[in-house]
Amino acid sequence: MTTLGFIGLGVMGSGMCANLTRKSQCPVVVYDPVATSLAAAVEVGAQARDSVAAVGAEADVVFLSLPSIEQVEAVCEQLLAAPERPLTVVDMSTSDVTRTRALAERLRVGGITLVDAPVARQRQAAAAGTLLITVGADDETFAGLQPYLSCMGTDVVQAGGVGAGQVLKIMNNMVLFINMNAIAEALAIGRAAGVDPQKLFSTLSLGSADSFALRNTATATMIPDEFPERAFPVDYAIKDLRLALQLAADSDVPVGAAQQTMDLLQRAHDAGLGAAYYPVMIKVIEGRA
Repeated sequence: MTTLGFIGLGVMGSGMCANLTRKSQCPVVVYDPVATSLAAAVEVGAQARDSVAAVGAEADVVFLSLPSIEQVEAVCEQLLAAPERPLTVVDMSTSDVTRTRALAERLRVGGITLVDAPVARQRQAAAAGTLLITVGADDETFAGLQPYLSCMGTDVVQAGGVGAGQVLKIMNNMVLFINMNAIAEALAIGRAAGVDPQKLFSTLSLGSADSFALRNTATATMIPDEFPERAFPVDYAIKDLRLALQLAADSDVPVGAAQQTMDLLQRAHDAGLGAAYYPVMIKVIEGRA
């Protein structure tokens, strides 16, 4: 029986790992430096290990859910340094495309296949197992991983070769952030002109301005003016949008809207809102931050 590993049990990883443990019918060994996160994984049936190397020594396939490419590279170096290694590493983080491809080559030399499989949608989707997962892998590798990825997501898309999964995820987030910027500006203008925000959003959702961001995220946060921490903070949005801007620069593609949204997010960070849910950008637009 295939043994699965999972490293990184944070806001998204905890739900993803729980679904993998419950649904895969495979033993799942896990590691996270936070003891409470490990304990929560054990409660749903995973087996805790005390290090990255210990997970890699037992698991045939190791899934990663980490903050950025820096942590992914560091974990992969630990896996490479261990005497026993997994066959496949699946990076479900949102990571730099160029560095992902370079890391894939380094792991290949060490006998490990790297697959990029970043996830989209919110932490509720991670808990429910309804994520969108975009996968950079060849046909054979994708076919072998799809049953496990389907434990965590309802939409599992083969994007192309290694790195292509990251490209699709980064573009998804870029469009989302630009959309949210436009929604925030519409709210600020409408509110200043004396229109009820709820009436504005409900009407926009009936027309061609409708979007998932409008009906869900914006309505849930901007109407009550509540932007909780430990959701998807401004600083995470800045990280992801920076990846999009780097891709654009690498291809000499002008991206004025994305750059304007990045400037807005940076202003929110500079105003001390870096840990708040990223729709908090409305406060900057309205001069309340």
